[in-house]
Amino acid sequence: MWKTLSLRKIVDSRGNLTPIEGGNDTPFPIARVYYLYDVPSGSSRAGHAHTKLQQIYIAVAGSFDVGLTDGYETEVVRLNRPDQGLLIGPGVWRDINNFSAGSVCLVLASAVYDEEEYIRDKAAFDLFVENQARESL
Repeated sequence: MWKTLSLRKIVDSRGNLTPIEGGNDTPFPIARVYYLYDVPSGSSRAGHAHTKLQQIYIAVAGSFDVGLTDGYETEVVRLNRPDQGLLIGPGVWRDINNFSAGSVCLVLASAVYDEEEYIRDKAAFDLFVENQARESL
């Protein structure tokens, strides 16, 4: 499951502001915040999925592409506005690439870091999707 979110934007002649309140502007309480920056040209980030974690990616500066798949559907979402977020649920493989110069990817997460919760191998992800489908029958 993934979807784009329109974040609040308070327009002011002195500069715009986008507030984000966990549980109000996000579908989850925010437990962790981090950001990616100074990504070298041609590099890719992410390359994993999560079993439980929800995240919101925001391009607070510049732009980048997020490739997504749940094992059935695939989409590439271009993020390039600081008042737009991409909500990514559990069980979604993501790759982030095509970073513009000076881009910053802000990530809001529903839980603190837990390496056990990552799926870092594509074959393991495919097996995870297969097992989820069997369990839902």
